Amino acid sequence: MPAKTSSKKKAAAAVEEVKEIREIKEIESVGDGESSNPPENAPIYPTMPQWYVVHTYSGYENKVKSNIEKIVENRGLHDYIFQVVVPVQEAVEIKNGKKKTVQHKVFPGYVLLNMILNDNTWYIVRNTRGVTSFVGPGSSPVCLTEQEVASMGIEAHRDKLDIAAGDTVKISSGPFDNFVGKIKEIYPSKGKSGTVVVLVSLFGKETPMELEISQVTKYES
Repeated sequence: MPAKTSSKKKAAAAVEEVKEIREIKEIESVGDGESSNPPENAPIYPTMPQWYVVHTYSGYENKVKSNIEKIVENRGLHDYIFQVVVPVQEAVEIKNGKKKTVQHKVFPGYVLLNMILNDNTWYIVRNTRGVTSFVGPGSSPVCLTEQEVASMGIEAHRDKLDIAAGDTVKISSGPFDNFVGKIKEIYPSKGKSGTVVVLVSLFGKETPMELEISQVTKYES
């Protein structure tokens, strides 16, 4: 009897895994800009990554995090979805006279995402198994303020930056040391500290260069 019970559990787990794979593939099959059921009256999407919160079914926080990360990896969405966080805090519990450090979810039923919101990323996240809605009026995503993010103890690469697209910067290292250019794009997820695309004038023509963020400093004329 125990062997049969074990076999049934394994079979059920296998079926569940197949369902998850199918659901992920269905979400991945959605083409960019071809999402269905985006939030009504959606605001103009910001071009920089922001922190958003999604509500999940109870106990699904880590599963939602795992599924979204799989989709990001499979579809190469690293430049759109940067971090998926289930905030936890450590606590010491004493059981049978022994101390044990355990982790408790700070916000049960919620997952935080640092992402660039558009119709496609909205669809992917919203239709991930276990997600019930984005947090916001009428389920329309509302990004967290810097104060709210700081109060949660969450830190992203972009929070450390004092530069933005359109800023003039000076290259501080490498073959183009001391060149001055304008930031076209920022990719916080690439490299150790992220990368930037800087438009530099070479031979009278603006040439884009991808550099480590650590290689540039804000230029004050």
